[in-house]
Amino acid sequence: MGYLKGKSAMMIFDKHSNLKYKFGNRNFWATGYYVSTVGLNEATIAKYIREQERADQIEDKLTTKEYSDPFKGRPLSNQCTTA
Repeated sequence: MGYLKGKSAMMIFDKHSNLKYKFGNRNFWATGYYVSTVGLNEATIAKYIREQERADQIEDKLTTKEYSDPFKGRPLSNQCTTA
């Protein structure tokens, strides 16, 4: 699993180079993974997804700075404007 996550992260960083500024240490995927071989009920799966989303939302709040325009691919010249 680690090999797949590592290689796919490298491919994503190569294709979308602006992400390297947001994920400077190249930690793109969450630590660990989930595997199950027998049927899980819907409530267990929904709980797992909620917990993952909550962790992602907390991490996203740590940084909101964008280093390039996602639509034009150019570096942003003016990060903040004052009123």
